Amino acid sequence: MKIATAAYPLDWLDSWAQYEDKLAAWVADAAGQGADLLVFPEYGAMELSTLDGPGVAADLQGSITAVSDRMDDVAALHQKLSAEYNVYILGASAPVKAGFDLPVNRAEFYSPCGARDHQDKQIMTMFERDPWQIGAGGPLKLFDTALGKIGVLICYDSEFPLLGRALTEADIILVPSCTEALAGYWRVRIGAMSRALEGQCVTAHASVVGTAPWSTSVEVNLGMGGVFGPPDTGFPATGVIAEGTLGQPGWTLAEVDLKTIADVRAAGVVRNRSHWPEQEQRIKTSRILLKP
Repeated sequence: MKIATAAYPLDWLDSWAQYEDKLAAWVADAAGQGADLLVFPEYGAMELSTLDGPGVAADLQGSITAVSDRMDDVAALHQKLSAEYNVYILGASAPVKAGFDLPVNRAEFYSPCGARDHQDKQIMTMFERDPWQIGAGGPLKLFDTALGKIGVLICYDSEFPLLGRALTEADIILVPSCTEALAGYWRVRIGAMSRALEGQCVTAHASVVGTAPWSTSVEVNLGMGGVFGPPDTGFPATGVIAEGTLGQPGWTLAEVDLKTIADVRAAGVVRNRSHWPEQEQRIKTSRILLKP
């Protein structure tokens, strides 16, 4: 299969039709390059707040509500494009009011057959806790698709090994992110590469890029697309299958073979995935005081 990960800029939108045209162009571009699976980034949906005017777009809680209110229309558009181009799409995540105590950070996953499900972020960053007031949603899921078993770790979630381990059956883990600084980008990238090493799987990292001066929440964004695997048999020695250019909008594409994933799990130089339980017998520690 071919995976396309986005470095996606947030634009000012004057009309819903403008958003339809933008998204259709992005999907057509990736599909035209042979992509089977498209990954949009975390909080890429925040540009939808501009449809309610500058006052709403600049107001944090107002923009969250405005974006959440449009997600049914967003889903319908993604389902249409997924079917039209015969591609799987992880849509850009959005703050969604979904019946929990707080809005959740949710990424919708679309199948070309019309099926739709979602993954909610599990662990909130400091800015999501305050001032965004975003909370954890539903549990981690594993999507069984014609492209293999796919999991999603949204941004900060990729930095937690036990969340990655919960998706140990995944062939591919998608990592949509939104980071404003180089350090933030690298935290997520290192997390994505670490999960690929531990799970002996492929991870696909998408980013928001560029500035959005109309926003007080996602006004500066830095990152790029990337696809990673374990640095082992059948994969590049660096673990980097493909990477984009920092801060440059566009798709990063990579060919991925499920057989290569199965082979490295069965006969890799190391067996991180199957040897994981051996940690449990080794982590009991004794306290030894060395006195002068």
